[in-house]
Amino acid sequence: MKLIRVKKISTLLVVFLLLGVFIPGCQKNEAKFWSPGNPLDKHAIKIVIIHVDNAESGYSYTHDAGMEEARRIIGLNDGQIRRKLNVNDSDVFMIEHVMRESIAEGANIIIATSMAHTDICEKLAVKYPNIIFVNAFGCKKNDTNFTNYCGRVYQVRYLSGIAAGLKTKTNKIGFVAAMDKSNSEVTSSLNAFAMGVESVNPDAKVYVIVTHNWFDPAGERQASQKLIAEGCDVIAQYCNTATPQIEAEKAGVWGIGYNSDMSKEAPDAVLTSVIWNWDVYYTWLINSVIDGNFSTEPYYGGLADGIVDIMPLNDRLVLPDIEEAIAAAKDRILNDGFNVFDDVMETNDGRKIGVAGGTLSDSEIIGGINWYYRNIVELK
Repeated sequence: MKLIRVKKISTLLVVFLLLGVFIPGCQKNEAKFWSPGNPLDKHAIKIVIIHVDNAESGYSYTHDAGMEEARRIIGLNDGQIRRKLNVNDSDVFMIEHVMRESIAEGANIIIATSMAHTDICEKLAVKYPNIIFVNAFGCKKNDTNFTNYCGRVYQVRYLSGIAAGLKTKTNKIGFVAAMDKSNSEVTSSLNAFAMGVESVNPDAKVYVIVTHNWFDPAGERQASQKLIAEGCDVIAQYCNTATPQIEAEKAGVWGIGYNSDMSKEAPDAVLTSVIWNWDVYYTWLINSVIDGNFSTEPYYGGLADGIVDIMPLNDRLVLPDIEEAIAAAKDRILNDGFNVFDDVMETNDGRKIGVAGGTLSDSEIIGGINWYYRNIVELK
């Protein structure tokens, strides 16, 4: 009898110990779930950010650097941010697998950095209503847990066009574009750049070659070489890697970087770079989740918000007049209401866009610019 009693006491102790372990554990796991309109404890935040490459340069690097800066500002620990690298954005099965894997690992915020992630985010947001999905440059959202974010990068594209227009000697400026004019994200940036060129150099032309791929170092190299062979002495870009800038330096011409400061890859070519400061958005996003104020209203910041900017000019390669011209145009954007896509604009096929005294709306710039400005020449 004594032995049986001891066994019973031991069994009860084990049960109570298990309860002591698992009940708080269950409560902790529940605290990790987000729900609309409710705050989420800072220490419960777990973010997965999905990159199309290794995030060592260009587009993905800037997102990664922005997330790291946001983590530092808010005070999250390293374990609260997980990176998924080299996720091919043309492989929808891989993308969905990575997102589901991230959820299984406990993520409550998924950052999808490619437009190609849009449809999968939309699908999984319905299945997982307690997970927040945010999609860079996306065009879809829902009312609870799925949104998109981007910014008025065309503002600083215009400024960089001024640098190119004043620097060129051949009046031929090259542009490596990831997508053709059916993609408003790329085309609005290219047009704004071309308008900046024209504002200071009406004789210059912008020659564009499309790679049809966001991440294609080989295609970007080939396009850059063709543009240089065409006589272009400044190479700008809307693609993921620094390859066009490296090719410009090899050829002894100049370049305009994009996404990050590309002077580190091509210090003897890069005049300046158009950059994204993604920490501005990521800090805002994470704090909204912590405070219980998260909204699926898309984020669309600009030069005034600091999410986009232009790097200081390479003073070894440019003269003071370029800096002065850029400063004057920047002031017009920030203080005089200049929106780049103002008044009547002419396309390279002779059409007229816009109205006198008017300006294109955000929605038109984001999704309706499927034309090239009049000084753009299309090459194959």
